[in-house]
Amino acid sequence: MFLAVSIVCDDYFLPSLEIISECLGLSQDVAGATFMAAGSSAPELVTAFLGVFVTKGDIGVSTILGSAIYNLLGISAACGLFSSVVSRLSCWPLFRDCLAYTISVAAVLAMISDNRIYWYESASLLLTYGCYILVLCFDIKINQYLMKKFSPCCTCFTKAMEENAEQQPLVGWREESGPLICQQSRTDSGIFQDELNYSQLSTSLHGLDKISADHPSVFTMPEADMKRILWVLSLPIITVLYLTIPDCRRQFWRNWFMVTFLISAAWISAITYVLVWMVTIAGETLGIPESVMGLTLLAAGTSVPDTVASVLVARKGNGDMAMSNIVGSNVFDMLCLGIPWFIKTAFINTSGPIEVNSSGLTYTAISLICSVVFIFLAVHLNGWKIDKKLGGICLVLYLVFTVLAILYELGIIGNNPTRVCGN
Repeated sequence: MFLAVSIVCDDYFLPSLEIISECLGLSQDVAGATFMAAGSSAPELVTAFLGVFVTKGDIGVSTILGSAIYNLLGISAACGLFSSVVSRLSCWPLFRDCLAYTISVAAVLAMISDNRIYWYESASLLLTYGCYILVLCFDIKINQYLMKKFSPCCTCFTKAMEENAEQQPLVGWREESGPLICQQSRTDSGIFQDELNYSQLSTSLHGLDKISADHPSVFTMPEADMKRILWVLSLPIITVLYLTIPDCRRQFWRNWFMVTFLISAAWISAITYVLVWMVTIAGETLGIPESVMGLTLLAAGTSVPDTVASVLVARKGNGDMAMSNIVGSNVFDMLCLGIPWFIKTAFINTSGPIEVNSSGLTYTAISLICSVVFIFLAVHLNGWKIDKKLGGICLVLYLVFTVLAILYELGIIGNNPTRVCGN
């Protein structure tokens, strides 16, 4: 299942996102916070619906919040540790996404404090996400105004951007004929990179050379021995995906990029469902409490697409897209909680609120706010780059947060008695 998610993301999901970004003229951070976050977070949406309408427990809430901690710290650690490229970051996209996510987490924390969810509370989550999308629509203008307004007191940010401007563009980002995209980008503000055209980042995922008709087939056998073994083992998966998803990297299917995006997102959800199903059976066999599974095994399982996608783009040096996907997918996860809650309280069960039975989730929500602040400060103190040092620190902090959450959920620390199914 891990291998299948990796193949879907690398061969279909990310190339379709690349073309969407090119057609809409999106910068890499906006693309990462919207389409990439929504597609890779589709499993969380499925889990939230299952938790509200099928299992009628708090597994959806604990999975969303648990995967959010994993997204912020675990995936950041993976991007730093598994990428050989030091990825540079811009201050505005990270600040924008962290602020939106802090507001969303604060809203969820206020909602679950009384263990009841009302229709107007879930509607406020949807409204928050709508405002976030509205900010993204006017992202460039807002960025220009804020950076000009606060540039005198942001000398450290200016220094980081100057260092970023000195970096040479990656191979394939610029052609001799000029930049790949000519729409308005952060470059037009004169604040970010001057000559290197920030808009070059907007569709950078796979080298971004022009897609040609002679793109190698997915059935082309690799040359390296280990890759050949892996290719043979994954051949059934490759065949099924080839027959069901149009490959928009090839000229014939290029205009079908939205179909590729939607079908690949559906495949990601289906594969993750099977993965979560296997993890759930294993957890029940071992007698692991429901909320603990949500905070650990299910959280990591449903975040596999986010991990794979973020590490892949971080390896290409696209730090802004990786971080925007990490934080932006968490903002989308808040929307995942709002949709099933709103549907059930406003249309299905209008007589009363939804009961959420886990005080440990309050601790988790507070930990999320702390982790958001840590991520922003750590990136700032690390010189606005993702490297192995930042990855190691994020990994240690993620383990600390997870252990404390499990201990609190099991009643070992704090005053939170453990509940068993049926009691």
